[in-house]
Amino acid sequence: MTDVPIKIENIVSSASIGKEIELNEVSKALEDVRFNKEQFPGLVFKLKDPKTAALIFSSGKLVCTGAKSIKDSKIAINKTVDLMRTIDKDIPKKFDITIQNIVASANLEATLNLEAVAIELENTEYEPEQFPGLVYRLEDPKVVLLLFGSGKVVCTGAKTKDDAKLGVERAYDRLMQLELL
Repeated sequence: MTDVPIKIENIVSSASIGKEIELNEVSKALEDVRFNKEQFPGLVFKLKDPKTAALIFSSGKLVCTGAKSIKDSKIAINKTVDLMRTIDKDIPKKFDITIQNIVASANLEATLNLEAVAIELENTEYEPEQFPGLVYRLEDPKVVLLLFGSGKVVCTGAKTKDDAKLGVERAYDRLMQLELL
């Protein structure tokens, strides 16, 4: 398998603290918060370190986006919940954090003829008049790759960094096998 370096662009994680949250109270207590019930049912809280955004819902569910590592994603959720706990002491200390999606990018260091790739490669969609990239769906690992003529690749849907890397490397190897690179 060819080693293709990847760069993590974004990690989306979620957590549920198992208790309803009063969003008006939370919005008053936290800085850098946007809350407009008419526009969005949750509160948007921006952290500076790590630079992320947390969506907080009245159900007690949180979604964190913008982290560049799994560690930072977990730190961001824990920091957010710790700050919420200053308002509501009954927020549980333990809760699960789930990685929902990892978006990574890579460069295959070669140009791609996307029309040829669309013909030769299985599980692809290519409609250049609607989107300039070719969509390539892998089953193992279960990820979606966007391939561009420049050789740039975006991998989405991964749950681990290893899956993102493996998806890109399998695509590279398959393209080499089909003599499309």
